[in-house]
Amino acid sequence: MIRYVFNKMLLAMKRRYDYDVRYMQDILKTDPRAFLKFMGFQTMSSHSGNLPAGPLFAARVRAIIWDDCGPCTQLVVNMALEAKMSPDIVRAIIDRDLSNLPEDIALVVQFTDLVLAHNPEADDLREKILGLWGNKGLIAIAYSISSCRVYPALKYTLGYGKACSRIRVNDLSLAPNRQSALTRRAENV
Repeated sequence: MIRYVFNKMLLAMKRRYDYDVRYMQDILKTDPRAFLKFMGFQTMSSHSGNLPAGPLFAARVRAIIWDDCGPCTQLVVNMALEAKMSPDIVRAIIDRDLSNLPEDIALVVQFTDLVLAHNPEADDLREKILGLWGNKGLIAIAYSISSCRVYPALKYTLGYGKACSRIRVNDLSLAPNRQSALTRRAENV
């Protein structure tokens, strides 16, 4: 019975976001206990704390692009658009076009890239984030960055990883800017 209920939930997600849920269905079919643990993880990844949608999805989109350039990125982009984020802002996050982002969103884009590159320059930006949203906001960003990385790793481990694909933002088709902050920094030296 529990498999049936959870599978219906997965199929609803598939329809809502046009997302391949087979890897989750396989976990559910193989080991319902493992699936329940996965669902607990879903709670962590949906935590938003006191962050507005823009900074929250800036962290999620940049983190998912770091490890995926296909269906997982498209899913997070679709969720950002569903949260009523401007398609122009979402596009600028994907492209890492900081000049076309509000200051708070650009801050989170830069911070996320630096954190993922393990770049110590993230420390200065962390202080700015704490000044804007406090520890609750920082935790929400940390959860967003950390949790978004799990899905591609899980999919690739289970054999469901996809090749890179263009990301759709309404009528635009974009190639995600995966160039890391560390790489950009090395090029500027």
